[in-house]
Amino acid sequence: MQQQLLTDRSTACYHCGEACGSDAVAVDEKSFCCEGCKMVYQILDENEMETYYCLQEQPGISLNGKQRSGRFEYLEDEALLDEIVDFRDGAKTSVRLYIPGIHCTSCVWLLENIYKLDNGITQSSVNFLKRELSLTFNHQQTSLRTISELLHSIGYEPEFRLDQVENKKRSTPDRRLWLKMGVAGFAFGNIMLFSFPDYLAGSATDLDSHGYFAVFFGILNIALGLPVLLYSSSDYLKSAWTALRQGGINLDVPISIGILALFGRSVYEIMTGIGTGYMDSFTGLVFFLLIGRMIQKKTYERLAFDRDYKSYLPLSVTILGQNGIERSTSIHKIGEGVRMLIRNQELVPADATLLSEQCFVDYSFITGESEPVKIEQGETIYAGGRIVGKSALMTATSEVSNSYLTKLWNDAAFDSASTRGNVSSLADRISPHFTLSVLTIAMVAGLMWLPEGAGQGINVFTAVLIIACPCALALSTPFTLGSALNIFSRNGLYIKGIEVIENLSKITDVVFDKTGTLTKSDQADVSFEGGKLTEEEYRMVKSVCKQSVHPLSRKIVGWLESMPLKVVNEFEEVINKGLKATVDGKKLVIGSAEFVTEETGLGMMNQDLSAKYASRVHVAIDGEWKGWFEMRSHYRPGVATLLDDLRKRFGIFLVSGDNDRQKAELESYFSNNSLLFNRKPQDKLDFIKNLQNEGRNILMIADGLNDAGALQQSNFGIALTDNLSSFTPACDAILDGDAISSMNRFIHFAQKSIRIILWSFGLSLIYNVVGLSFAVTGHLSPLVAAVLMPLSSISIMVFTSVTTLLTAKKMGLATWK
Repeated sequence: MQQQLLTDRSTACYHCGEACGSDAVAVDEKSFCCEGCKMVYQILDENEMETYYCLQEQPGISLNGKQRSGRFEYLEDEALLDEIVDFRDGAKTSVRLYIPGIHCTSCVWLLENIYKLDNGITQSSVNFLKRELSLTFNHQQTSLRTISELLHSIGYEPEFRLDQVENKKRSTPDRRLWLKMGVAGFAFGNIMLFSFPDYLAGSATDLDSHGYFAVFFGILNIALGLPVLLYSSSDYLKSAWTALRQGGINLDVPISIGILALFGRSVYEIMTGIGTGYMDSFTGLVFFLLIGRMIQKKTYERLAFDRDYKSYLPLSVTILGQNGIERSTSIHKIGEGVRMLIRNQELVPADATLLSEQCFVDYSFITGESEPVKIEQGETIYAGGRIVGKSALMTATSEVSNSYLTKLWNDAAFDSASTRGNVSSLADRISPHFTLSVLTIAMVAGLMWLPEGAGQGINVFTAVLIIACPCALALSTPFTLGSALNIFSRNGLYIKGIEVIENLSKITDVVFDKTGTLTKSDQADVSFEGGKLTEEEYRMVKSVCKQSVHPLSRKIVGWLESMPLKVVNEFEEVINKGLKATVDGKKLVIGSAEFVTEETGLGMMNQDLSAKYASRVHVAIDGEWKGWFEMRSHYRPGVATLLDDLRKRFGIFLVSGDNDRQKAELESYFSNNSLLFNRKPQDKLDFIKNLQNEGRNILMIADGLNDAGALQQSNFGIALTDNLSSFTPACDAILDGDAISSMNRFIHFAQKSIRIILWSFGLSLIYNVVGLSFAVTGHLSPLVAAVLMPLSSISIMVFTSVTTLLTAKKMGLATWK
């Protein structure tokens, strides 16, 4: 039974929409839940920005309980500002701020008009997907601290993280790649126009009186081709040179050979007057290759796949000086002996010793166990823990770089993380054989034509290198997997890049975390069993549980969310046992069966009232046992079907940091030796390593910072989240929590995508065979090269994109629109 109460809209806060309680304030015949919301309204009203409330009813964010803006004091540190801002000159500063509170169009409107509230701000724009506010301001008139305090005051507090001062690369578009593609496209289009008469006449010698024009346009073609060679194709040439210096051959080697042969042969023909060259084919080849590279780089920039502990920790922390005055300072200045004041829901940035009498710490990101741990004065609190409840004063015993959290990241799995993305692709593995084959055919054909003359032998040799350039081979992978990326993203799987999809197609075993992955950590199926409570008794129970930070207490409060609270007297919490309190003169005992029996002496509590698969919280009021709240883990929809489907194709394991209460329930899906509970982060990482040592390719699906080591160690790591803008550990892909039921289809689609690449390789081979037949017989003409090379590239792009879409549609992952 769950009571439902509807908020009376007449008493809803005009700014944020929350119910106005006894602390309600009014101005201009409008009600506000707190002084903060009223202040925002007045600021907007004074600056003629009331339109904010026309975009959406109650669009604002509640300011009840917001921290004081003095915490932005550290933004006056000039050295730190140099690391945070994007640009600074004599008077102008540009900066991008992450605003997690952006949630609707009215937020965007307000933030893009923020300059009306501070004359020092000259420009503002919002990237809604990234929840990012870009600002340009005059730092002689205002400051980043002042702007941050302003944003805080109107409910859009910016979030600063440690990774912003560690010189990490931002995810920005590659402007150089766009420019290179533009240069190649410009040259390609103009050379096609200049060369059009050659397609009709066949050669420059047929132009007779127009021969001077042929020479003129030939020189123009060389002038347009030079920037394409030296600038647009430079990445391919550098990559090929690097590979050869290291004694290897990648796909860029045969591409570079083709590029140089095509350009060199064209210059030779134009300068000697024996032909018009292949500059149109050369620039077209580079242009299409750059299109493929652009698609390869186009991933979802709004998601962060390479976050580490530095993006998890805040940029600042409140410390206490010797005089006891609180001030905010940069986190990288924390050292041994610094006294820190960590408030409710804030993270402990470095290992510390507790100075307060006691506190509760949520270590779920480190251990996977969701139940808060009670820490007594003098005990150690580890970095990464989150304070739950009352603020805690502590002394740092190490720097951030020496904390437990940092040591977890220093595992070898993270050292190799930067190289895992450079997985050898199918095309790279084929390229050495392709290159050697082409060179062999070119030399043999050249030697066969040598008796006809040295010039003819060289022509045939270069013709083979030109026509056998693996442009279609190079385009098939980015276009196929680029299309696959779009299909995955539309269905809730956001993959880091095309280079890791092949890893997903090769997996042999799937390893799951439990809490937050198979189940929703913030939800539970709650019911009250064994008796009946009145509405007043429900209110008393909620009021008592509201005083506790225990997860089960929070779930009961959430289930009774609409119930009004009562005044609680004589409250006492016995850790890991239960609660005792007095409400309206009645004594309530809430907790385990043993605890209620011990406190009340009720005989019936000696019965076995524990649950196999669920957590139970018993309730006794004035010595009378009322029944129990039963809380089962809330499994995500489709999980049972998913596990059934996966175990038919793969080995499946569950490795959880939680207890084994639900082991019996899960044994119908996992074999007994595939269920591992009470495992710490290092245990998970070691388990993945042991499976890999047996020759298995592992897919790991988990959530939380504590799983980052295992995710990195696995062959393909997926971080599952219910909020795509929240913190996500380093991984290969991010999976929307609602899409987990499609995981089996995702793996199958990845395998199908690799097959499409193989089919496109076959099509590319056909083009090369046809082209080589022209080249080795000495019949390669500009017309053949101009038609065959772009045709092969375009047809590969169309074939891979259409085939991928058709495959996705057949699997139910795409629809025609």
